[in-house]
Amino acid sequence: MFTGLIEHLGTVTSILRDAGGCTLTIGDSGAILGDCHIGDSIAVNGACLTVTAFEKEEKGGWFEVWLANETLARTDLGERKEGEQVNLERAMGADVRFGGHFVQAHVDTTAVVVSKRGDGDSVRVEFELGDEALLPYLIEKGYVTIDGASLTLTRVDDAARRFEVMLIQHTQSKITLGRKAVGAKVNIEADMVGKYVAKSVTTLVDRAVEAALGRRGL
Repeated sequence: MFTGLIEHLGTVTSILRDAGGCTLTIGDSGAILGDCHIGDSIAVNGACLTVTAFEKEEKGGWFEVWLANETLARTDLGERKEGEQVNLERAMGADVRFGGHFVQAHVDTTAVVVSKRGDGDSVRVEFELGDEALLPYLIEKGYVTIDGASLTLTRVDDAARRFEVMLIQHTQSKITLGRKAVGAKVNIEADMVGKYVAKSVTTLVDRAVEAALGRRGL
């Protein structure tokens, strides 16, 4: 489980691909490796990945993760290049403040940045979903996870499959989204609480309808 509060920006230092997937090495990451162990989970741009190797101090600290083909297909991680920065967050501890929202780091889909415009010191960023299936879980002032960062939705346009968030000045410097250009792809995870509520309500309604039809002999 994660919070969506990005702890650190790491740098992609190596990408090794084969038919089964990809090994990604993230450097400049010593700041989050002090308590790291093999097998730990670290969210990389919002995708929960397992640490397979690491060094806490060498070259600023680095760790390796394996990306299966499912992960490459579901996220934007297969498009990353050496030298690019990525958002990093360790799995949350039971003794820390919970300042974001419940994030599984199981990416649902990707979206594309369609516009960016200034609003004082802040920046409004608009996205378009390729898959409309997530739209029921995106509501104004609700949560969405973008590249692993917990952000508040400021506008949702279901008909256009678009939604917007605002990045305050502090956030712009702490996550990669502030530097992503129009046309860039981002990882999206909808609020898991919304998913459970929607499924529960749908199930209850379906059962109520079946019971009513059964009483009428239909």
